[in-house]
Amino acid sequence: MGQLVGVDIGGTFTDFVLIDADRSEIRVHKVSSTPADPTRGLVDGLLEMEPAGIDAVIHGTTVATNAILERKGARCGLIATRGFRDILELRRRDRPHAYGLTGSFEPLIPRDRRLEVDERIAADGQVLLPLSVEELLDAGGTLVADQVEGIVVAFMNSYANPTHELEARALLNERWPDLFVTCSTEVLPVYREFERTSTAAVNTYVQPRVSHYLRQVREELGRACGYDNNLLVMQSNGGMLDSAAVSETPVQTVLSGPAAGVMGAARLAGEYGMDRLITYDLGGTSLDVALVVDGRPQMATVTEIEFGIPIGTAMIDIRTIGAGGGSIAHLDAGGILQIGPHSAGADPGPVCYGRGGEQPTLTDALVVLGRINPQRSITGRDLDAESAWTVIQKQIAGPLGLTVEGAADAIVAVATNTISGSLRRISIDRGHDPRDFTLFPFGGGGPLFASQLLNELGVSEVLVPAYPGIASAWGCAVADVRRDFVRMFNCRLSDLDMDDVAATIRGHTEAGEQFIRSSGVPVDRVEIIVEADAGFEGQTHVIRTPIAIDRLEEGAIRADFRQAYDRHYGVESIDFEGLAELLDELHVLLLNLRTSVLGRRTTFSLKDNLAPPITSVDQACGGERSVYVDDGFQPCPTYDRTRLPWGTTIAGPAVIEQTDTTVWIEPGVATEVLEGGALLLRRTAP
Repeated sequence: MGQLVGVDIGGTFTDFVLIDADRSEIRVHKVSSTPADPTRGLVDGLLEMEPAGIDAVIHGTTVATNAILERKGARCGLIATRGFRDILELRRRDRPHAYGLTGSFEPLIPRDRRLEVDERIAADGQVLLPLSVEELLDAGGTLVADQVEGIVVAFMNSYANPTHELEARALLNERWPDLFVTCSTEVLPVYREFERTSTAAVNTYVQPRVSHYLRQVREELGRACGYDNNLLVMQSNGGMLDSAAVSETPVQTVLSGPAAGVMGAARLAGEYGMDRLITYDLGGTSLDVALVVDGRPQMATVTEIEFGIPIGTAMIDIRTIGAGGGSIAHLDAGGILQIGPHSAGADPGPVCYGRGGEQPTLTDALVVLGRINPQRSITGRDLDAESAWTVIQKQIAGPLGLTVEGAADAIVAVATNTISGSLRRISIDRGHDPRDFTLFPFGGGGPLFASQLLNELGVSEVLVPAYPGIASAWGCAVADVRRDFVRMFNCRLSDLDMDDVAATIRGHTEAGEQFIRSSGVPVDRVEIIVEADAGFEGQTHVIRTPIAIDRLEEGAIRADFRQAYDRHYGVESIDFEGLAELLDELHVLLLNLRTSVLGRRTTFSLKDNLAPPITSVDQACGGERSVYVDDGFQPCPTYDRTRLPWGTTIAGPAVIEQTDTTVWIEPGVATEVLEGGALLLRRTAP
């Protein structure tokens, strides 16, 4: 396989993993991100690793995500069926906040660039009114004159018959070949006009920026590193695509980086036989949480990247909030301490970075408490603890009447509560008991909260991988090739044509296998995963239900659905006599059939390719450092993680340091160093 590089660009740091399978060598690296030009940080960091003959670069990117959140995407237009230009603005009947009527919504495409044409397809696919070519070209001309870079074509019921959308795209591309044109059925061929139109709008909105970025990366890698192979990009579904395919449907990369982290977590924990995980990635800017069940990250049917902007393509179910190491601590209008969502990011960063930051952050609080060693930070340079102390005193401690250490401890407590709340929502709200899962922290800040969350959530154990700070880059490096397909059926199970279902799965499988072959990425085997979006007739929400290909019959699919439904809604725990019998009498509707075709690559084990240290525990101990514990400072032993012998057990309080993160062990918690260097944290006291 030669040398393979996984790269993840975050809001604060850019992480690298270089795997040389021929030499069983693994190298990791971390540099500060360069938000103004992400390519510069990527190329400079790669050159610092001095690679020799790279065979593949797999990249997790936040370009699409940032374009949406920062509203810096393309100038776009929309051409819709007459009478439906405002579907992006009408949305669903929802609101951004649970209480009150505050909040606003701004669609990605404003009303003056949303035009209408005559055409109409019936729900069964019948053409009721032909597409008006004259009106289409007039609308296109109006939008081009308004200097749009891309056009979304979203017609009513096009999922049932995409003829008019395809005709419109061909006409627009013929007249204006430089336009980016997206058909809604091209990215999401299912019903629910708002979600389909929104997904297509996101695709066009980010397409010029993502295409330009990937082209720039390829050119810079060629110029600086002599790399001339295909650039591979992580998708939001946890698989990878070549950059040419991504440029066509960039909406598939909206959660690229976080998805890589979840895949990396699933692979790393799988090496220890752990397949039920609650993962959280605490980086410099945000917190991303997800769930892994039976070794597979859970998928979302629809993901709302921002209020009113749902995306319906296949994505790992990830929840993101603004609670990273750079998140700013502040007092709200009521004088209550809050963390985030705004972040100091990479520039200027936390106050302790000494780059001009003027607002206290979570990282500043951790430095004041002694949990982060100012002389051994993941930035590779000394941190300014005195400045962190001063800013917390001025903006938090003074107004609240607290000591600086007490204020810093309060900042960490608020952050811990925020993190635990997100972890409960991703597990309990989906019908899972956190006590049945292993907590898997990663990112530069994740392990600093592992002990608190072990107690807060009631999980039995925490697994901290050998390199938590680069787990997302690891996920890129070991990702499979993946292609997802969906077809809408929207009928009762009792009326479902199982031969049609089988033929659909075969068609999806053949197309997926062809795609894997065309990617040029060597794979060991092809795996097929089939799921259905199913629900009781009359319900709005559906449950994603795994389906066995060898049991395509009504009874088996209904049984699989009931199992998924009962677990999700906790039916077995509801004390209502006759509920199960009542549900058995209801019709089950199969809305969509989803087929995932995965090209499984050769697994490279981190655990099996790390050599054990030849040092003792005493040699790994770097002495003691004063750390704030239980309302006061006390001396705590510090350890160099790379020197800890496998099989060692360390009781808290203690600090374990490494180049990409710090692991904080609270009193009442102990950690065992497993084979391969992972840490297993468990409570030693009730």
